[in-house]
Amino acid sequence: MDNPFVSTEWLADRLHAPAIVILDGSWYLPTANRKPLDEYLVGHLPGAVYFDMDEIADKSTGLPHMLPAPEVFAREVGRLGVGDGMTIVVYDESGLFSAPRVWWEFKAMGAPDVRILDGGGAKWRAEGRPIESGPVVRPAATFTARFHPELVRDFADVKSAIASAGQIADARPAGRFAGRDPEPRAGLKSGHMPGAVSLPAMNLVANGGLKPMNELKAMFEAAGIDYDKPIITSCGSGATAATLLLALSLAGAKDVALYDGSWAEWGARADAEVVADQ
Repeated sequence: MDNPFVSTEWLADRLHAPAIVILDGSWYLPTANRKPLDEYLVGHLPGAVYFDMDEIADKSTGLPHMLPAPEVFAREVGRLGVGDGMTIVVYDESGLFSAPRVWWEFKAMGAPDVRILDGGGAKWRAEGRPIESGPVVRPAATFTARFHPELVRDFADVKSAIASAGQIADARPAGRFAGRDPEPRAGLKSGHMPGAVSLPAMNLVANGGLKPMNELKAMFEAAGIDYDKPIITSCGSGATAATLLLALSLAGAKDVALYDGSWAEWGARADAEVVADQ
């Protein structure tokens, strides 16, 4: 897998290049009580457009930020000014939290050149680089979606993987995986899917980027991950599962897909088996 990251220096040198579009993909857990759009309007990277993954979503399921149909995604990102032939650079204000989800959505929709800003908005600001406020409106563009279904898994796929002893990697914090800590969304069972392994996304990240590859590989090997067999990543709502997918892919995993419904779906369904550690 090619390096999906670009540095703040790289972006600063190309800040106003017409073929580059910058997306602020900031998003937070409901318990954070933060409003990313309001924060974006107060200050963001120059020229950045806000990508609202709760709005550019399939809202028919009742689940948070589910990947929309390709034609809907294409229409909505085109309205943001994201078009064919552009290099898409995504960042978030947490460093590396929600940007990988936006990166994964564009990869699933066939964008050929989508990158993540290493260190995110925090590193950009710490370096004293320019910030602007208010909305950014770009000219509408044409984005051609070419859906990659191999990057996405649904409830039935996960049940099938469990039945065949497939690999499921859970990016939620260890306490939620074990069932000791409550879920941030009401009404969900606590625990994890049968046979899943715990690989918290927070343990993969340091200083707004992924940890060194030798450390990531050591974690994956300790969890018993086989890079040559399919892997499904999951989390609370399909956001940090993308961080885990990204790290696994960079480590050499050949077939990694994201369970879009994640625990928001699994933990709410009566027909989903849940295991809680004793």
